[in-house]
Amino acid sequence: AKIYLVEAASNYNSDLLLAVSVASNLVRCGLTTACPATATGTGEVSMSWGGGEWPGETSYDSYFTTPGVVYFASSGDSPGVIYPSTSPNVVSAGGTSTARNPSTGDFEYEIAWDSAGGGVSAYEARPSYQSSIPKIRKLVGQWRGVPDMSFDSNPITGVWVYDDYLYPGYPWWIVGGTSVASPSLAGVVNSAGHFASSSAAELTTIYGHPEMKTDFNDITAGPCGAYAGWAAMNGWDFCTGVGSPYGLQGK
Repeated sequence: AKIYLVEAASNYNSDLLLAVSVASNLVRCGLTTACPATATGTGEVSMSWGGGEWPGETSYDSYFTTPGVVYFASSGDSPGVIYPSTSPNVVSAGGTSTARNPSTGDFEYEIAWDSAGGGVSAYEARPSYQSSIPKIRKLVGQWRGVPDMSFDSNPITGVWVYDDYLYPGYPWWIVGGTSVASPSLAGVVNSAGHFASSSAAELTTIYGHPEMKTDFNDITAGPCGAYAGWAAMNGWDFCTGVGSPYGLQGK
């Protein structure tokens, strides 16, 4: 896969969404200066940013509808929901914590990350891919529920990164946050090689078998957002969505 890094000029929504448009064109056309409307490139855009919801957010959902592009957004690193994770046109990436045997490195278990974002949108309507599942309809009511699926985001159990510019002499660091989950899940979906026509199409596949443990590790323990009473449980939940991917099946 080709990986493009797109940096916004600022953290204002106008610049962030402009960066999303640039990333979308790169997925469809690569570095071609003029991207024709007939371009057919496919791939993913990962967004490790977000902010509080507001009444007019739905008017920006069209930024995440470029044909052939599947969008991923972090669900946040504190209780509650953020945009664009709540957009029905993105895959909302939640967070987990993992445990491994200190001697062998073997995987032992996975629980919800207590700082991961999740919950119910105040402004985005429940999308069709969630409406087809009775349990989710009961939990979210008429609104969009997040996250959709999750990945290890605990800074203690997260991923190793190498940076000898900021940290000369000590270049290896473990980092976490759902900013890790979003690009990691985008990479899993890219590796699956199915290349859905849109985020909604990808999400329809993900929610097609939300209880199938052959596709996802169903996270059933651990809280997130204690004030809201969210906790991981059997099936889809506000902490981890359908769970963490076992592999490439169902992506």
